[in-house]
Amino acid sequence: MGERFVVVPVDGQVGVAGVGEQSDAVVSDPAPDPGGSSSSSGGGGDGGSTVEEKEAGEGSVFEPQDLSVVVPILEYNREPNKYGDGVPKENSPFINNTENDKGNSYDGTNMALFEEEMDSNPMVSSLLNKLANYTNLTQGAQEHEEAEEDEGPKKKAVKSPQMGTFMGVYLPCLQNILGVILFLRLTWIVGTAGILESLAIVCLCCSCTMLTAISMSAIATNGVVPAGGSYYMISRSLGPEFGGAVGLCFYLGTTFAGSMYILGTIEILLTYIVPKAAIFVADKKEDEADALLNNMRVYGTCCLALMAVVVFVGVKYVNKLALVFLACVILSILSIYAGVIKTIFEPPDFPVCMLGNRTLQNQNFDSCLKTEIIDNLTVTTKLWKLFCHGQDFNATCDEYFTKNNVTSVQGIPGMASGVISENMWSVYGPLSMLVEDQKLPSTGGSDPAKDIYLPYVVNDITTFFTLLVGIYFPSVTGIMAGSNRSGDLRDAQKSIPIGTILAIATTSFIYVTCVVLFGACIEGVLLRDKFGDSVKGNLVIGTLSWPSPWVIVIGSFFSCCGAGLQSLTGAPRLLQAIARDGIVPFLQVFGHGKANGEPTWALLLTAGICEIGILIASLDAVAPILSMFFLMCYLFVNLACAVQTLLRTPNWRPRFKYYHWALSFLGMSLCLALMFISSWYYAIVAMVIAGCIYKYIEYRGAEKEWGDGIRGLSLNAARYALIRLEEAPPHTKNWRPQLLVLLDLDSDQVVKHPRLLSLTTQLKAGKGLTIVGNVIEGTFLTKDAEAKRAEQNIKSSMSAEKTKGFCHVVVSSNIRDGFSHLIQSAGLGGMKHNTVLMAWPGTWRQSNDPQSWKNFIEMVRETTAAHQALLVAKNVDSFPTNLDRLGEGTIDVWWVVHDGGLLMLLPFLLRQHKVWRKCKMRIFTVAQMDDNSIQMKKDLQMFLYHLRLDAEVEVVEMHDNDISAFTYEKTLVMEQRSQMLKQMQLSRTEREREAQLIHDRNTASHAAINDKAESGPERVHMTWTKDKLFTERNRNRECNANVAVRDLFNMKPEWESLNQSNVRRMHTAVKLNEVVVNKSQGAHLVLLNMPGPPKNRGGDENYMEFLEVLLEGLNRVLLVRGGGREVITIYS
Repeated sequence: MGERFVVVPVDGQVGVAGVGEQSDAVVSDPAPDPGGSSSSSGGGGDGGSTVEEKEAGEGSVFEPQDLSVVVPILEYNREPNKYGDGVPKENSPFINNTENDKGNSYDGTNMALFEEEMDSNPMVSSLLNKLANYTNLTQGAQEHEEAEEDEGPKKKAVKSPQMGTFMGVYLPCLQNILGVILFLRLTWIVGTAGILESLAIVCLCCSCTMLTAISMSAIATNGVVPAGGSYYMISRSLGPEFGGAVGLCFYLGTTFAGSMYILGTIEILLTYIVPKAAIFVADKKEDEADALLNNMRVYGTCCLALMAVVVFVGVKYVNKLALVFLACVILSILSIYAGVIKTIFEPPDFPVCMLGNRTLQNQNFDSCLKTEIIDNLTVTTKLWKLFCHGQDFNATCDEYFTKNNVTSVQGIPGMASGVISENMWSVYGPLSMLVEDQKLPSTGGSDPAKDIYLPYVVNDITTFFTLLVGIYFPSVTGIMAGSNRSGDLRDAQKSIPIGTILAIATTSFIYVTCVVLFGACIEGVLLRDKFGDSVKGNLVIGTLSWPSPWVIVIGSFFSCCGAGLQSLTGAPRLLQAIARDGIVPFLQVFGHGKANGEPTWALLLTAGICEIGILIASLDAVAPILSMFFLMCYLFVNLACAVQTLLRTPNWRPRFKYYHWALSFLGMSLCLALMFISSWYYAIVAMVIAGCIYKYIEYRGAEKEWGDGIRGLSLNAARYALIRLEEAPPHTKNWRPQLLVLLDLDSDQVVKHPRLLSLTTQLKAGKGLTIVGNVIEGTFLTKDAEAKRAEQNIKSSMSAEKTKGFCHVVVSSNIRDGFSHLIQSAGLGGMKHNTVLMAWPGTWRQSNDPQSWKNFIEMVRETTAAHQALLVAKNVDSFPTNLDRLGEGTIDVWWVVHDGGLLMLLPFLLRQHKVWRKCKMRIFTVAQMDDNSIQMKKDLQMFLYHLRLDAEVEVVEMHDNDISAFTYEKTLVMEQRSQMLKQMQLSRTEREREAQLIHDRNTASHAAINDKAESGPERVHMTWTKDKLFTERNRNRECNANVAVRDLFNMKPEWESLNQSNVRRMHTAVKLNEVVVNKSQGAHLVLLNMPGPPKNRGGDENYMEFLEVLLEGLNRVLLVRGGGREVITIYS
């Protein structure tokens, strides 16, 4: 890495601590680990260290070599381990933290400047001391006697792991990779697929595991890998959802591997060792397959029960037998190579009897002859009886038997025979196809109806290339054995890559050479004879071995037994690791076990799943199933490495350097291809299972933050999307309310109006951005804890109301500034809010502090200044919850002024939610005296038609007697609304071409004229008196119809000087309120334009009164104020 650590001596005192001060530093014994395994203290748990420290403290001369002894042990105060027994918490740099470590303190004076931070930031010397004393314990379960010894007052000292690369990684991987498929199926695969296609299968599968091993080595050397092995690596790299899904897939794969090994054990036992032990015996040849399967089920179940008992009684015995099983495998392979060498000089005598070109099962006859001479008499043989109805020469015989000669072919012609050229090509075929040697003469055709009753060697399954890939792949699995034992290794980061890659290279060499040597030494018909029926029921690979076929038979039998025991030992521990992580709630029960940590319940479940594989009973049917699960696991190991490499996560620093994201991506693609090559329907089932587990963990699982790569990927994707969003503002068609919800909390930091969050959920339906904000008055240093509590309460309320979004709590010196900061700065880049939602301050009249309603008005002003829309909910506590379903009713929109179309968009969005779905939308607008209300209604209906909004339209006329006062100028916003409606009278073609342009031009001209009105030289200054008022009214009579309503929506500062003007405004509010209450009192919701506050802050209180009068008598009201841009369009 290039960093250097420099130890700087401190002057003036002994060591780092002062003289005499170190005598009080006592290192306590480590606390017991919940998993039953002991944990070493950072400072060395033995009492001797205390004596040494005291002696060092009493000396008067500082000895440099005693630095590590004198330094006091200081550790992080961390919360206890909560990731399950024996698994440390990843966010701590120390592994074996204990509760007793918290008692350590620092009494030195040389570092007094830092003494207040010593609890959280220890001295570097202490950190190094603790890491030097770290021991990662072995992950094997304890036995009963060990657990009893540990229950004493002090745990015995744990020896540091001493296993090297060869014993700890290479041999376990070798034992797990080599197994049942090599001994029972490889010769058949070579005979069926031919040497070339068999090499392709081997190279394909071995390349997949080698690429996976490279990715796995990078992950395994990127820090310490505790218990759980591959599951731990994937879950910490890709997150709990992927980790749980793939971990369970790996568990199922390991469990089905146990089934496969047990089936292999029983097949060897019943076919090659004691065939007479079969319970079900077939009377007819066609029933032999079913009888064999039934025998496998019975004996397999018994074998599984026996193995489960062995695992339950003690893993110690399994581990002790592991070397014996490994020795069997190695001896078997050596005997194969010895046999191959012997065939060059002296091929073994294993004749295969052929009738014509068909291979015969020779278990029921001794001589490969139709007739033989005994005592100068020609008599028929046992073979004759199998094809004829009697022993006589004139008996009726099978036609093919009569026409063809019987010949004997040497089953193992040897390497020098040149048989390799004949075995190069594939011989695939359907079920019950006869195993034939095409180079021998044959007369007559086959009759399948009769052939099944005759002693021919036939295909027991339909064969094709992809099937063989699925059957062969389990023979290259087992590469995780080294990473699963990382706790037993002296140097895991060095041993895992070297041991695993060497093991794969060794086994790949063995497989490739075996394929070539089998093809070069064994006759093709014998290779395709899966069960060795043509050589008196011998194991085909056994016929090649030296000195005896029994070496392979016995060796493979014990090898399969050992592999089955290893699977039944490993799978429950993997399930236990997943259960203890707490990410899959329904698996919690399987995290418990015996007092010594043995996963009893997990073992029972494993045995149950294993029994399913045994009931399938066919080795060829079980192999593709576990291939799927292992390939799924390997796929995600490669994905994890590729994601981490491409993201360049700061913590991604593997010691294994020979990896690249392209290799990982190639490995991932190869795994996916192999899944579908082997069996596309099994691949889909495995993916569906993994997908279901993923979604289950996502919705129901515990939230974990493991610093995984998927989170990093999400951050990168979010950053990219945010940068793209900021390039341009959203088009009108894409506009949706991105809400900033301003909540009020009570003195206990509990949300006052949770229905505001309900309204948010109904309005958003999980789409777009939602930020829920709150302001706490004070300083951040003193209110930090209160802010965190408030944030937790808001988040729990959001969860209860199903509001998806972000929470933002700000501590500010005063409430107004805090909300101002939220309105200005909430969000990030293009993901900023455009709409503010808040509750109406219902108690503003009763409040003694006028600041409450003044803050509300200031927020209204600031949202306007920020060009953001504003929604104010009155009587928000009466709004429906998310569980309510409103019946038939209406949502009434009172469209008095046009401010961008938000009034019409909101009811449409609300009606998308189940709560408001049955409500109908009604739009009311106010007609002026010079408006044609009939034509206005038609135009508005046409406008809504083009907007694709389904709503009833009603035009309300307010006559002179209704409008008792007039404002002094016609406002631009009102003109905009009238002009827009009048544009509807244009021809349809012109309207479609010009409507959007008019909207945009009016909006722009409105803003420009407002700016001119505020700062331009043409601003009209008017001081109003009573006489001037009446003069102006008489002069501008034609505008009178609209002025009273405009009084409310545009208040000039100069108008505040006269009480008469306040009376008029109040009168207008009363009249408009009467109309709204008359039409909409029974509506489920009323949406109304919200008038802006006066520019003269002296009239703020009157503004609140006007709004109260306007809303009086209405239950649920949503005041809407636009953000100054069009949010709805008639165009597609």
